[in-house]
Amino acid sequence: MESRKSILTRVYLAYGFMFLISLAIIGKILYIQLAEGEMWKAKAEKLSLKYFNIDPNRGNIYDVKGEMLATSVPLFEIRMDAASPLIADSTFDKNVDSLAICLSAYFKDNTAQWYKILLKDGRSTKNRYLLLKRKATFDQLKTIKTFPIFRMGKNSGGLITTVQNKRVYPYNHLGYRTLGWFKEGNSNNVGIESAFNAEMQGLAGKRLYQRIPDGNWRPMNKSNEIEPVNGADILTTIDINIQDVAEEALMRQLEFNKADHGCAILMEVKTGEIRAIANLGLTKEGTYEELYNYAIGESTEPGSTFKLFSLLAGFEDGKVKLTDIVDCTGGITHYGRRTMRDSHLGGGVMTVQQTFEKSSNVGVSKIIYRAYSDNPQAFVDRLHSFSVNKRLGLEIKGEGRPQILGVKDGLWSNSSLPWMSIGYEVALTPLQILTFYNAVANDGVMVKPHFVKEVRKAGSPVKIFETQIINKRIASIESIKMAKIMLEAVVDHGTGTALKNPIYKVAGKTGTAQLAQNSGGYNKSNYKGSFVGYFPAENPKYSCIVVINNPTTGGYYGGAIAAPVFREIADRIYATDPDVGLNWVDTTNTTRTNPLKAGNASDIQYLSKWLGYAQGLPFGGEWLTQVTDSSGMRLAFLSSMPETIPSVIGMGPRDAIYLLEKLGLNVQLNGIGLVKQQSLPAGSKIIPGSPVLLSLGISNKTIK
Repeated sequence: MESRKSILTRVYLAYGFMFLISLAIIGKILYIQLAEGEMWKAKAEKLSLKYFNIDPNRGNIYDVKGEMLATSVPLFEIRMDAASPLIADSTFDKNVDSLAICLSAYFKDNTAQWYKILLKDGRSTKNRYLLLKRKATFDQLKTIKTFPIFRMGKNSGGLITTVQNKRVYPYNHLGYRTLGWFKEGNSNNVGIESAFNAEMQGLAGKRLYQRIPDGNWRPMNKSNEIEPVNGADILTTIDINIQDVAEEALMRQLEFNKADHGCAILMEVKTGEIRAIANLGLTKEGTYEELYNYAIGESTEPGSTFKLFSLLAGFEDGKVKLTDIVDCTGGITHYGRRTMRDSHLGGGVMTVQQTFEKSSNVGVSKIIYRAYSDNPQAFVDRLHSFSVNKRLGLEIKGEGRPQILGVKDGLWSNSSLPWMSIGYEVALTPLQILTFYNAVANDGVMVKPHFVKEVRKAGSPVKIFETQIINKRIASIESIKMAKIMLEAVVDHGTGTALKNPIYKVAGKTGTAQLAQNSGGYNKSNYKGSFVGYFPAENPKYSCIVVINNPTTGGYYGGAIAAPVFREIADRIYATDPDVGLNWVDTTNTTRTNPLKAGNASDIQYLSKWLGYAQGLPFGGEWLTQVTDSSGMRLAFLSSMPETIPSVIGMGPRDAIYLLEKLGLNVQLNGIGLVKQQSLPAGSKIIPGSPVLLSLGISNKTIK
């Protein structure tokens, strides 16, 4: 009896203890639910719900005529809510094979069986965020929406997409360093993309995401979404057609001279708007690419192009006149222990103008030394008055620092004045040199170079960049006139005669400088050739500078290696800019035959209009060739994909190669000029891979 009572007591105690624990648990649950419920709910949501940024569309960059230079293309991440209750099991099972086949055939990255296993596994594991494809294009997304299951609609088909933007440049690397790039956290951001990032980046939106069991996040209902504000567009001053010409011409010259690097800049005289800026450097692979913005960043000794600075200083201070005489006999002189030589020894007594035309180091240095040796700082002060001792303050970063020594500088020596006068012991960037020459072309008004015309929102300007004046007048009208006379004389009968032509007049200066080898001084093998000037000389609209650094073949004088690039750019502008070149002819001269025989239709039509032969030209096709029929000789269209070999007689080699290689033929060239003969006659059957020799009739050199 006593034992039974003892057992019951222990049982009651155990039940009572359990009852108290239960009460405590219930009490804690109630406390959590009622007292701490909101706090824990907030913590749970914080762990499972999160707002992510929605990237806005970055603004586009356009050239001065509205051609797109940079834009953002959306790339999509494609996922599937494989466990969506809106997709019935029967629907999934019936269409999974077809969906797998479509995905495999379209992306060509995995087999249909692989996709089927992926989809079925996602269904069985209730994967609400199954990854199918990263970085899909918009066109790919449109196609995917037509696939089985997905075609049921965004919600019913379980298709989930998120978008990211990729920056693309339709003209590839044209002006690449100037257009630049911007990446968050990158200290090397450069160019317009970096300078105008605040305007172009826009404002990010917000989208609510929920964490799913596999650790990924998937977007919630769009009702919680904050739409992004897209960035502004940038309208630049660049003309992409001239930019293309500048880079092509610079590339050819660098390759011909096997040079280390070079640059070319074209600027509008009155406004300072940069129409083209090309920078090309030699890579380790032996090709040329935009490795650095040499035009604005490379501050080096300019050499002979600085002689204009020196003589203009003498003009302005009343110490030098064009008719002053200087003895350059022998082409050699001495300043202290340093010897100065002309590139071509044997010069005699010359006027100031003649020393400039012939780019005599001895002559210019003697003129400046004679004028300023008693007060060298006066020469330095006059240079400073030209505003050439300060950076231009460009909107894009990376501008090199100009260096104009003063007599109190530690590097100044007794020979600094004559050496500065010919472009040594000073340093300027190509754009800083061009800005000075542009001021001379602009009758003494120095304008600031700039790369951007407008910031635009929804096609309307919200900020316009007007022309800024750096210096209202760098020198008097009389001094500027003397400078212009010298610059025109250089091209007429001086070192720049390579630019002389009967159609339009160029004014400018050649430059050849030995390159300093750090502490090793100068040597006889490292040079820089340049040409800087403006055109048309009588009413300047454009100024231009070309610099070729360290050529190893084909000479090194500026008139030989830089002037041809300048000429090609100027010729293109003269041919296409009605404000500079010939006006369009409105009537057709019916008494003469159109000299254009064959080529790209748009080119033929464009040039025919210019030459006055536009009447009666056919429109609508891609290629034109000359044919003879009952109506006589005329231009007619070639079929875009003819059944037989077409005639390319009269075409330029580029057009002929493009057209014939498009048909699968192996083209070889013989000679230079237009196509005179073709080895496979027109009308022959096209056999892909067949060789066809095009004779250009001038040279026997074969180019393959």
